[in-house]
Amino acid sequence: MKPIMRRYQNDNDYWNIRSFLREILLLNNRDQVSWETARFDYWRWHGILNMKDGTLEDDVFIWETNGDEIVAVLNREAPGSVFLQIHPHFRRTELEGEMLSVAERNLTVPVRNNHRSLHVWAEREDTQLKELLKNHGYAIGDRWKPEYQRRRILAEPISSLPVTDGYTIRSMGDIEEHHARCFASWRAFHPDDSDKNFLDDWYPNIQRAPFYRRDLDLVAVDVNGAIAAFCTIWFDDATRTGLFEPVGTVPEHQRHGLGKAILTEGLIRLQRLGADIAYVGSSSDAAHALYASVELKEYRVLEPWTKEV
Repeated sequence: MKPIMRRYQNDNDYWNIRSFLREILLLNNRDQVSWETARFDYWRWHGILNMKDGTLEDDVFIWETNGDEIVAVLNREAPGSVFLQIHPHFRRTELEGEMLSVAERNLTVPVRNNHRSLHVWAEREDTQLKELLKNHGYAIGDRWKPEYQRRRILAEPISSLPVTDGYTIRSMGDIEEHHARCFASWRAFHPDDSDKNFLDDWYPNIQRAPFYRRDLDLVAVDVNGAIAAFCTIWFDDATRTGLFEPVGTVPEHQRHGLGKAILTEGLIRLQRLGADIAYVGSSSDAAHALYASVELKEYRVLEPWTKEV
C-alpha cells in the first residue's frame, strides 16, 4: 500500500524518527546512505536551537504505512538543502519522486531573478536517485562542496599519540568553561569575522542532546588553560557507532598536531566504549588530509544536485 505523507507534529515524531534512522543505518550495513541519528540530533539541538536553521514542524515530512510505521523522512539542514531518508525495503522511484515534489513545494529558497532554488544531496554511487534527479531537471551544483562521509573500522588497537609540549587533552569542563568553548568554536570557524558577533549562550543546548557525554566532549588546552582545539563525539550504543561533530582548532594553535592528537584520543575512547565504527564528514582539502591521517580513509561522497524552480 502507498505510504501516506504528513508533516512533523510533536516530540513523539522526534523520537520515532531517531529510532527509524537507527533502524535503516543497521539495515544498510551501517553505510551512510542515510543520516545517523546523531546528525539529526545535532541539527535539532544546534542547527535549529542555536543557529535558527529551520524548524522541525516546517522542515520535516514523514511518510508512513497505515500501521504508522515510518518508511521515509524528508528533512532540510541548511536553507534550501535537503536529504531523503528512505527505508531500504520501501525504496521506489515513485516514492522518491513524491519526496522531490514535496521538497520543491515547501523547502526551496529565493535566488536571483525571482527564482527559487533547491539542493538535493545524492550519494555518488546512487544511480537510481541520480537518474531521477536528472529527469526532474537537477544538475550537480557548485554552491555546495561535495560532502565526504568518512569512516574507520575500530577493530585494531589504537596507539595513543603524544601531545605537543605545552598542551593537554581532557574532557570538557563544567558550566564555567562554556564561554571559553564557545569562543574557541568562533575562532576556529569564523577566523576572519569580528569578535563583536561572538555569542556564548548556546553551549547548554549542545549538552541537552540525547547522546551528549562529557567524557566524549574533548578539548586541548594550553599551559594557560585556554582551549586550543576541540572535538565532540556522539556515541550510539545501539548501532555501536560514533560520529565526530564538530572538530576544530583555533587558528593561533594550528600546526601543532592538535587535531590529529585529539581525534586519536577520541577514537581510543570510542573503542573502549565498544564502538566499532567511527564517522566524520569533510568537505575541504585540509579536513580530508587531517581525517586521513588518523585512518578515516574509507568514504562515500554526497553530491549536491541543484534545480531552480
